[in-house]
Amino acid sequence: MARRASAGLPSIGCAVFDEAHYIKNPAAQRSRRSAVIIDHAERAILLSGTPLENRVEEFRNLVSYLRPDLVIDASDLRPRLFRQQVAPAYLRRNQEDVLTELPELVEVSEWLPMSRADEQAYRNAVTQGNFHALRQSAMLSPDSEKLKRLIEIVEEAEDNGRKVIVFSSYLSVLSTVAAALPGRVFGPLTGSVPAAKRQTMVDTFASAQHGAVLVAQILAGGVGLNIQAASVVIICEPQLKPTIEWQAIARARRMGQLHSVQVHRLLSEEGVDVRVTEILAKKKELFEDFARMSETAAAAPEAFDVSEPELVREVLEAERERLFGDSAQRRAVAG
Repeated sequence: MARRASAGLPSIGCAVFDEAHYIKNPAAQRSRRSAVIIDHAERAILLSGTPLENRVEEFRNLVSYLRPDLVIDASDLRPRLFRQQVAPAYLRRNQEDVLTELPELVEVSEWLPMSRADEQAYRNAVTQGNFHALRQSAMLSPDSEKLKRLIEIVEEAEDNGRKVIVFSSYLSVLSTVAAALPGRVFGPLTGSVPAAKRQTMVDTFASAQHGAVLVAQILAGGVGLNIQAASVVIICEPQLKPTIEWQAIARARRMGQLHSVQVHRLLSEEGVDVRVTEILAKKKELFEDFARMSETAAAAPEAFDVSEPELVREVLEAERERLFGDSAQRRAVAG
């Protein structure tokens, strides 16, 4: 929409903000600086593939930069009403609507048993109340069923003339994967790797032979890179925000990809992966209701919003109950 520049200040014809979800928190310094630019621009456009990640409030904050005059009723956030309220400032285009040449996407959830070593590591993590150890426990032992399946997927990819990218949140998992794979492995690509070196790593991976593997932290490799040399994506543990997985998959599934894209989610049949997957499904439902065209549930979105601390508490309590029973849970909570 057209905006009026403040008197006496330089005017910008049009300000365009890519990855606009990074300014969803109006209190952040980046957001405040962006707001100043928007106020001085005649026109402003915010571009984001994920305008809503956890809370509808985030979506409302983005709209307020462009149209602070819009009244969005915080007391009645039914999906259809919300879409009507933001409609003057919001244009939604799904990937398939604008990129008709995107490659086919095949997603597979690989539900795997835990090995004895995995189970023991998992029980220890539950006893210690260590949520991050829970999430890694099924990937770190030499007998890991997830690790065995990952190696099989890489071997299948090589036989089919494909390359693989492996995503995890954890350096320990990526190091274990890199050590276990017999072929050419690049990375780990992590948040500590400078941007220029990340691109060099991706370019070298792109020029490698079939069967090559790039291992990457999902937050570092999931945004801002084109990794269409890989057509097989492996996600080692479910992420706490579905948008993180969507962005990671989009690194490979983009214009220039010559193959269909296969996504393998490695999931343990019991424990934390089951619970996180259930929560992801609810968050996806929230996004579908409010950010896409949908006429489904009229429930308040906050019913689907689970913060990370709350998720950690719920999962730990549920797993103490499942593994050790009521008395153990009460002792752990009391302690």
